[in-house]
Amino acid sequence: MSKRKIDGLWSHLHWLTVLAEQESFTGAASRLGVSKGSFSMKIAELERVAGIPLVVRTTRSVRLTDVGQRLVDELKKPFQDISESLSSLQDAAASPRGVVRVTAPVAFAHQQLVPKVAGFVRMYPDVRVRLEVSDRLVSLSAEGFDVGIRHSASIPDTHVAWQLCNTRSVVVASDGYLSQYGIPQAPHDLRSHHCLYYPRGLEPAAWSFESVGNGCQESMRLTIPVNGPFATNNSQSLRDAAINGMGIALLPDFTVQEALRSHSLVQVLPDWKPTGAFADKLHIIRPYSARVPKAVSEFIRFLREEFSEGFHIEQEVEDTV
Repeated sequence: MSKRKIDGLWSHLHWLTVLAEQESFTGAASRLGVSKGSFSMKIAELERVAGIPLVVRTTRSVRLTDVGQRLVDELKKPFQDISESLSSLQDAAASPRGVVRVTAPVAFAHQQLVPKVAGFVRMYPDVRVRLEVSDRLVSLSAEGFDVGIRHSASIPDTHVAWQLCNTRSVVVASDGYLSQYGIPQAPHDLRSHHCLYYPRGLEPAAWSFESVGNGCQESMRLTIPVNGPFATNNSQSLRDAAINGMGIALLPDFTVQEALRSHSLVQVLPDWKPTGAFADKLHIIRPYSARVPKAVSEFIRFLREEFSEGFHIEQEVEDTV
């Protein structure tokens, strides 16, 4: 078959793939917005040039021959690539639009993400953000999410991930609680305090620390068993319990940033660095895909810029005890 003849058959081949999907001339013609007669003539022309039947026609049904089906199978990937390339061009030429489905941890979403999202939707009025807050690690692909925020050290291999920012853990309490029960000077003092903690299965609650050396002292590491009247698997609830004077809490910095700024909580044990309680990084992830909608890529870019500096509680809070 000459190259000239092949060059003139691209639309014919595409129409054959549509016929394979619709399994009828009427349905395929309707899908393409052409008459049934025009569609039938184009398929017949393709068979004539190919020199072999590609379609078996009966009064009740249409099916592809084995050769026709093999041809359609081989065409799926090239036509899919062409479709994705055209979609990419449309995305590049147009402003972001559509829906971005996001999942994020509860405390981070309420206290950090939502205020930032307000700026994003003002910047891109044709984009709709659909946010689900949950502390469980959902499957993005299975549950239809475009983007996930993870406060976790492990990221699925099937996802594309970027570090959003560093984060650290902080020990906090209210002034009211400390006035009543005293200020712990070292981790060992926590044994006699009400500690509000994040339960880890059936393991006894314990907090680990590393001393913050001043350059002259060797750092120390120790683990202290803790106990208290309240435990929950949600850091925002732990923060609220601490604000209400129920005890001392160990929390991520993004959860307590605003409470420290407003002096609803104060940092305790500033010379000791909590370790192992929470991950030390936040990631933004998406399922792997060869083509990413412009709205999704712009949302990721926006958040990476907004959170690039992390949570600087030291500069914002003067009161540590």
